[in-house]
Amino acid sequence: MIELRTDGDIAILTMRHGKANALDSEFCEALAARFVDLRNAEAKAVVLTAQGRIFSAGVDLKRLSAGGADYVRAFLPSLHKLYDAVFFYPKPVVMAINGHTMAGGAVLAACGDRRIMAREAGRIGVTEMLVGVPFPALAFEVVRFAVPPRHLAEFTLTGATYPTDAALTKGWIDEVVAPADLMTRALEAANFYASLSPLAFAQTKSQIRQSVSERVALSGAATDKAVTAIWTHKASLDRVAAYVAKTLSKA
Repeated sequence: MIELRTDGDIAILTMRHGKANALDSEFCEALAARFVDLRNAEAKAVVLTAQGRIFSAGVDLKRLSAGGADYVRAFLPSLHKLYDAVFFYPKPVVMAINGHTMAGGAVLAACGDRRIMAREAGRIGVTEMLVGVPFPALAFEVVRFAVPPRHLAEFTLTGATYPTDAALTKGWIDEVVAPADLMTRALEAANFYASLSPLAFAQTKSQIRQSVSERVALSGAATDKAVTAIWTHKASLDRVAAYVAKTLSKA
């Protein structure tokens, strides 16, 4: 599912979970475990990228539709665990976004400290409203944290996705580079962060992200209870099934 290699002080994680790196329970658990393990590793920074032409297509909707409400109840805590492990990882995380990055995959990308995308490699955005499900608490707070406030409603309510240059202008990503230069630039960024004081970086990162911690602690449980109820509602599952039949089954 996930390949780990090192380049000097940098750990490079490459997602290799099918064609689309879709987020299912097992993949979320496995990727979260990698980040937990790397907390105590010698690597001073992490680059996260993916094989092929898709960084991540987001939640595995085919699996979700097939599994129904019982699968949803088991899956959502695994999704939370993934975002928690990556977003609050104390060392630097650079996202080398190689292709399409949708919905939960875009949230995953937003967990990084630096988001670098290959030019014209794909689109990025959160499509949850088009599917018919709301954002879990931490997922929403990650997006709120990562994108400019003036675009938050547009991003979360419309389900719009953006090509690389528009994504850069609107703040979904921090840099756009030629596809051939993606890993070189990601490693440059990671090595810069790795050259900084680890203790100072971790403390500053914690302070920067404190608002997310506080919001999730204050209202996350209540939000996730409401979100789970909507995700498992028959009307929502029917919308997901219709979306899968219309959009994904043709792929």
